[in-house]
Amino acid sequence: MAVTPTPPTSVSAIAATPARATYLGAPLRDLEAWTRYFREAQIPVLAKTAQALERFRADEDNVDANMLSAMIEGDPLMTLKLMAHVASKRRPGTFTETESVTTSLVMMGISPFFRSFGPQPTVEDHLRDQPQALEGLRALLRRSERAAQFAMGFAVHRLDTDVGVIRLAAYLYDFAEMLMWCHAPTLQLRIAQAQRADPTLRSATVQRVMLNIETDDLRQALMKLWHLPELLVRISDNRHADTAIVRNVVLAVRLARHTTQGWDNPAVPDDIDDIAKLLNAAPRVALAFVHKIDQA
Repeated sequence: MAVTPTPPTSVSAIAATPARATYLGAPLRDLEAWTRYFREAQIPVLAKTAQALERFRADEDNVDANMLSAMIEGDPLMTLKLMAHVASKRRPGTFTETESVTTSLVMMGISPFFRSFGPQPTVEDHLRDQPQALEGLRALLRRSERAAQFAMGFAVHRLDTDVGVIRLAAYLYDFAEMLMWCHAPTLQLRIAQAQRADPTLRSATVQRVMLNIETDDLRQALMKLWHLPELLVRISDNRHADTAIVRNVVLAVRLARHTTQGWDNPAVPDDIDDIAKLLNAAPRVALAFVHKIDQA
């Protein structure tokens, strides 16, 4: 299936033709087992991304990094694959501050990008036998986009110089859950059903029951495994929420999650109070600000 060989820790595996997907029906033992599984797992991308990639490939001589980044940045899974692939090509012992799609493409080069990323497997093909899981993933993708917009708005208000990487951290924050929807759709549907039955049920609690892990821990493990940029890894770690840059990301993700079904979630007032503290603003001002971001 693969067009080019892929090292074990790379996520740039590609497929020329779709095959019937196999899924995990039972949780793996622990974080180490889940990390080992996703070290080898294929990561599909959105169909629109795969189609755009082939259009660009047909006109490679006229494609530049900005054109490709606009396509890639619309898909968190493709963003993840690119950044992990670039990191895997660094020489051992070297470090980089590459924290954006555009700089990753510039570092890699356009022709090497097309050689490394052939026709991509798609989410729609991978989950064609799991329509409920596909809708669950799409809902999560929409939530991730909203989280990224909130995070960027907060960072701009705070005059933070790392707006781009803050937005990226919020955008990729739930990528481990996205991978679960792709590879363990039955388990993810059970989690979603449990939370619908009890809206007060914390995600971490039900994940430990259903998956034997928390996806926050899996996110950090995979980011380190794939050697993603240190700043991106650090500000995606909610255990360091004592720093403003991490709170910026965590609060954006929280607000996006709690307002997925509307603004009447009982957790929203606490979110607004915490966001007001982050922005050094009154709660009513913070509430008006986040509504403005959401409407935009």
